[in-house]
Formats: sequence, C-alpha cells, structure tokens
Amino acid sequence: MPKTEEIKCTSQRCELDMFENHYTYDIDDDLSISDLQCPMCGGTDCLEAVEL
Repeated sequence: MPKTEEIKCTSQRCELDMFENHYTYDIDDDLSISDLQCPMCGGTDCLEAVEL
C-alpha cells in the first residue's frame, strides 16, 4: 500500500491546520516534506509531519 502522511502547516498567517498527502506506488524514495508546498498559503518551510 502506498505511503500516506499527515502534514501540518505551522505558518501563523495560514488558516490550514493539517492536510493528508496520499502517494502513489511510483513516487521517488527520496521525496520528503521539504519538497512539498502548502496547498493553502504556498509555504514550503512551514510544513511538518504529524507524528501519530
């Protein structure tokens, strides 16, 4: 089953608190959260993984 991650945006100017990212089977192994962008504010350095 492909990886799923919960990611939170820590930017105080952003109204999005968390989103879920669903990956496909053919995603690169070296992809990390630093390669992603917040879908609401567009920030890249404000994303953190939610540890369950």
